Amino acid sequence: MSKILDIIESIANEKGLAINEVKDTVILALVNTAKRVYGREYEYGAEINQETKSLKLYQKVIVLRNDAKELSEENENFISLQAAKEVDPDIEVGDELTYELPLDNLGRTAAATLQRELEFHIQRLLETKIFDKYKSMVGRRVFGSVVRVDHEENTYIEVNEVRAIMPRKSRIKGEKFKVGDVVKSVIRKVFIDKTQGIVVELSRTSPKFLEALLQLEVPEIKDEMIEINASARIPGERAKIALTSLHPNIDAVGATVGTRGIRINSVSKELHGENIDCIEYSTIPEIFISRALSPAIISNVKIVSEDKAVVTLLPDQKSKAIGKSGINIRLTSMLTGYEIELVELETTTESTNESKDPNALKNLFGS
Repeated sequence: MSKILDIIESIANEKGLAINEVKDTVILALVNTAKRVYGREYEYGAEINQETKSLKLYQKVIVLRNDAKELSEENENFISLQAAKEVDPDIEVGDELTYELPLDNLGRTAAATLQRELEFHIQRLLETKIFDKYKSMVGRRVFGSVVRVDHEENTYIEVNEVRAIMPRKSRIKGEKFKVGDVVKSVIRKVFIDKTQGIVVELSRTSPKFLEALLQLEVPEIKDEMIEINASARIPGERAKIALTSLHPNIDAVGATVGTRGIRINSVSKELHGENIDCIEYSTIPEIFISRALSPAIISNVKIVSEDKAVVTLLPDQKSKAIGKSGINIRLTSMLTGYEIELVELETTTESTNESKDPNALKNLFGS
């Protein structure tokens, strides 16, 4: 097969594949074709001659001792040392001897088989490349056009070279899409399905979607001057996000909220009015939990285990800590990773006086 390198370069350029990957695929396809034509009981090899740009097919035989029991006229996988030395005087027992098989003698059937093999393996190569590409993009923002909504309200979205799916559960409550809508989302996961092939699943309810929108809206986050440490969402209702400034002159919360809330409101609009609390992150769990329970004013936080914290607060702050339908305490638990137990502070004269002292909380956390 002459000028095979030109064919390989053409396939690589057309499909956007590496030339070496296509070379390996062509060799694999030729070896598989030889097994179909000549028999799977034999060993084959193939190589590409760089000078002539031609492809050559070989049958491999193993050199055995002259008295080896495997030697027989019917078994073409082996050759005696005596017979092998007639071809190559330096050959030894255990070496491989190769015989070239002329490709011109394969015939039309073999040529058609080779074409099918090549198409199959090129397709597998393309699918592997696409899978690896989107697997590395998990958690990243993408956008595409809606092409179909099925009877289960799963939304199919064209994202570059793939048709991704957004399950109903991954839509914000109340959202409905129609064909032609351009939808923003994040890649939630990528996997192989036996019947559907590569499946790219999208989400608008993941906390990663909130983070991706903030990165788009807040230049300081995109430029890595502000770090997002954690985020938690109850989609369409409320979210909390913990931030750290990596620059001494930047206020992480202020920059993210923006002048008159313009930045955070833009993100909230995309999330159908989801209220977003921006919180300054702390490596000290007690302080982090106290800030996360805002707008409630906390009297004390005690970490009792690696995943549980007891929070003490005045009775009039308990409803604020819990929030409507328990949303505030749930989000705090999701954000900090701690199960939160609330304990009301006894309203004794001493504790009441302390609560009126404006320096009490400052003394509690040292700031």
